[in-house]
Amino acid sequence: MKRFVQVLCLLLCLVLLPLQAGAEAAESPAPNVRVLLRRLGLTDRADLVLDGVYTATLDGHVSMAFPQGSKVTVLLREGEMYLFYQGMSLRVGEGITFVRNESDDNAHTGIRFDENGTLYPGHLALSIEEGILRPILTLSVEDYLLGVVPYEMSEYFPLEALKAQAVCARIYALSKINASRDYDVVDTTNDQVFKGVNYNYTNAIQAVRDTAGVVGTYNGELAICYYSASNGGQTELVENVWSGRGDWGYYAMVDDPYDLENPESIVRTAKIPKTGDVSEALKNLLLPDMEEQLAAQGYDTAPESFRIDSVTAAVLGEPAFDEPSRMMTQLTLTFTWSGRKLVIPTAPVPTGTPEADWYMFTTPEPTATPTPTATPAPTPAPTATLSDFIPAQESATITLEIFPELIRTLGLTINSTDNEMVTLRETDTHFILEARRYGHGVGMSQRGAQWMAGQYGKQFHEIMEFYYPGMTLMRVQSGDPVLPTAPMVLAATPAPPATPTPRPTLMPVTTGELPEGAYLAKVMGIDDDSSLNLRLEPTQASEILRRLYKHQELIVLEVCEDPAWVKVKTDVIEGYVMISFLEKVETEATPAPTE
Repeated sequence: MKRFVQVLCLLLCLVLLPLQAGAEAAESPAPNVRVLLRRLGLTDRADLVLDGVYTATLDGHVSMAFPQGSKVTVLLREGEMYLFYQGMSLRVGEGITFVRNESDDNAHTGIRFDENGTLYPGHLALSIEEGILRPILTLSVEDYLLGVVPYEMSEYFPLEALKAQAVCARIYALSKINASRDYDVVDTTNDQVFKGVNYNYTNAIQAVRDTAGVVGTYNGELAICYYSASNGGQTELVENVWSGRGDWGYYAMVDDPYDLENPESIVRTAKIPKTGDVSEALKNLLLPDMEEQLAAQGYDTAPESFRIDSVTAAVLGEPAFDEPSRMMTQLTLTFTWSGRKLVIPTAPVPTGTPEADWYMFTTPEPTATPTPTATPAPTPAPTATLSDFIPAQESATITLEIFPELIRTLGLTINSTDNEMVTLRETDTHFILEARRYGHGVGMSQRGAQWMAGQYGKQFHEIMEFYYPGMTLMRVQSGDPVLPTAPMVLAATPAPPATPTPRPTLMPVTTGELPEGAYLAKVMGIDDDSSLNLRLEPTQASEILRRLYKHQELIVLEVCEDPAWVKVKTDVIEGYVMISFLEKVETEATPAPTE
């Protein structure tokens, strides 16, 4: 009920307009969505390029302004964050927010986590969770879609397919807005893939712009448009995939010829030869159902004693759901077979007896007690052997469950959820099984949309009508985001900078006669205005003993158990640094003494 109220309130707050050709989107700004950026894999450091006018907010107050292009580093040390900018450092505690401000070109401003990386156009809040940095980006839904559409569907798909994808992604994002927590979606496949904005993806950007604000509704509520890569030729129903209640009347189970025709839809194929030359794995799946019949007819039940001679029929059956579901769960095979039987040879008749050459051992009737004689050597028991393969008089029919063993045995698996659409066709020499469906199969098939737009010239609203037949398309607010203006005092050009304080003199290092294996090195892998931490132990969590500056000479004493670290010393101090920031100093060889 709470979720329904949230979605209903969202719809009431949005301006709904009928979807018409050429209709203008509402001028009000699009709502914001908050994205938890897990894909970045941040731990204790965030290097940011502020590609726009940004201010830093601490405890709700604007504390600092940055000009466009500023490079900022946030480090996490001993449970608190520190901000580094142009040689200045600032302890910011447990959280900081970088706020995107109004500028001359809002459309191309944001944060980059790599100097040449994609743009994240929004406000970035950094907090601490379980000892690592936790980044949440707040941006307009329309800007968010620019970083979703080209990754959920290829930039090279037809434009109308990309438009349909943009509508689905917009609806999904709006449906996830949830004021009860500090983020709405994550940037992974758990919600929708979001990798920031790359303005080279012009097709995806046009698709988002052309459908600005377009959403779908059903019975007065915001619809949820699920989609997957490929449905295998038939759309699936929501209730067949996910538990829980819901009004899903705008979905239908229908055959999808567009997905089926698209040669880029994934297909897995397995052939069962009619000659009976089936794989050992398939034969071993059939054997357990044959064991009782083998034993009853005197055949050996070992796998090597069972052979399939020919496969005469194959039939798929048992749909997983009610009609018209074609997701089959059973395969029935009819085949002729042969087996081997145990043969126990009889023993030869003892010398001097008139009986036939072979006889079966029996226990004779007792007679008078014979005079004890020497015990003869025991006659060895006959050894059982296996006959050649003997054809069975009747064929066998066995029904196998497709999921999970058969589909994996035949190499037909596409998903981990055992929901492939399996079909069967027959040729002169084989029964051919084909598995399709990549994803859950509910709603729009991306491969189907690609084929509809590219081969049949369908418009995005026609694609949506096919996959969500009960849904109504509408427009909502989709204007540009409203951005704050940086405070004049902080944004003003500062006075000429003061003369920087000279750096401390580098520590002395006496080389003399170095210990065996030791060598001289310099700190080189840092910027001129940066420093390298000398630590008490070879770990980034260890106490910092001193900050080393560029060109500082060090004697490297030994490589640590973790080869990324080395133990070093100067005439003043010893400690540990990361070897990647050092450069070995090539010393001149001492000339040999002259005689």
